[in-house]
Amino acid sequence: MPTSFKGTKVEQEALNTFVKLLRAADTLSALTHRHLAAKKLTVSQFGVLETLHHLGPLCQAEVAKKNLKSTANMTTVIDNLEKRGLVERHRNDTDRRYITLHLTTAGKNLIEELFPIHVQGIVDRLDILTPQEQQQLGQLCKKLGTGQQN
Repeated sequence: MPTSFKGTKVEQEALNTFVKLLRAADTLSALTHRHLAAKKLTVSQFGVLETLHHLGPLCQAEVAKKNLKSTANMTTVIDNLEKRGLVERHRNDTDRRYITLHLTTAGKNLIEELFPIHVQGIVDRLDILTPQEQQQLGQLCKKLGTGQQN
């Protein structure tokens, strides 16, 4: 459904494209994250587990940066994961201000169970696009995200 906005042709096209992009992203996210509800995980919590699983122990600021979240928001997410016994905070012996996050055995087991399901969900959703279209979409999203021509 095109926009009702009565701007210039350029403005209307930009707004229509933006709305389509957001709707597609929201739909993809909702569909590919459905499996998390059964495990009572939020998307942010899953992101933390996935980051630690693939990159190993990191400080909270690094985890926040990798997940495009503020450190304040990440504190709540990590607190909840810690309460569930999925991550642990380890203080550095020489600099007690520096805390690294580690997966517990339960956290490792959970992400190893969920990640293949997550990947398959993404593959299934993007299968509507050819490999070339997926590559093109990836390049266009990167271009939009970086604001650079190439």
